[in-house]
Amino acid sequence: MVLSLSGYNLPMRNKVIPYTALAIGIIALSLSAMFVRWSEAPVPITGFYRLLISTIFLTPLFIRQQIKFEPIDKKYLAFPLLAGIFTAFDFALWNSSLKFTTAANATLLGNTSPLWVALFALFIFREKLRGTFWFGLVIALTGAVLVMGSDFLRHPALGLGDMMACTAAVFYAGYQLTTQRGRNYIDPLRYMWLVGLSATLGMFIMNIVLDNSFTGYPAQTWVIFFATAIVSQMIGYLAITYALGHLPASVVSPTLIGQPILTTVLAIPMLGEIPTTIQWVGGAIALAGIYIVNQSHLQMQEETPNA
Repeated sequence: MVLSLSGYNLPMRNKVIPYTALAIGIIALSLSAMFVRWSEAPVPITGFYRLLISTIFLTPLFIRQQIKFEPIDKKYLAFPLLAGIFTAFDFALWNSSLKFTTAANATLLGNTSPLWVALFALFIFREKLRGTFWFGLVIALTGAVLVMGSDFLRHPALGLGDMMACTAAVFYAGYQLTTQRGRNYIDPLRYMWLVGLSATLGMFIMNIVLDNSFTGYPAQTWVIFFATAIVSQMIGYLAITYALGHLPASVVSPTLIGQPILTTVLAIPMLGEIPTTIQWVGGAIALAGIYIVNQSHLQMQEETPNA
């Protein structure tokens, strides 16, 4: 079985390229927290320009793909447009949650999407998930709690901000599951452009409602807008979108737990934030869980090669 939507003739059993793309995506997305911290604009505005600028930059490539490949069947446009709506709500809810809860709580609860992905995949899409998958997922989430959730463990009560972060994780899970399906019919570049267009319109409306100004920011912040658009959105999301065309969301989502872990590591030289011993231990535990999840998927592929 061969997939060629992305321009590659990639055998389904060859996972080197998808896993490499997934790793690149995690690295690129791990830098997004740094860009948000350095920006002097409201977080929803930073998210809006991240989407807008990346979509504008991708437009010539989208047009070229439209000319090169067959037109996208209209009945499949619902996938990227819905994924864009999910992305906009994810951005808006998670960013807004920071006003009502701590960054540690928001980051931890915002990264519970692997649980929602697994539950949706099991009950809605009827994916067969091995016992080792669930064991690895629990291990990975436990590690994430230790890395990002020390404040949550001290103050476990759920408030408005915590519920917003949890809801954002559900929308992020929706994006991943929708993209997993949509990538069966649309190549990654055109898919991402359509997602970006939909999400940009959604974020524009949300910033209007929040009465955020779209202008008047210093030059350094505009540099940040372009940096997060190119690195976090264009490179990060394009890589993840590609990976979701070749790997199930139930595998990609737990692997993305590596993102906050890498963010914690990058914060040492870039933000001067030194992780505690328990955070280092948590990172190692989470990586072990990610490894178990991916090994479970590979074993299932070997047992059912046509799945």
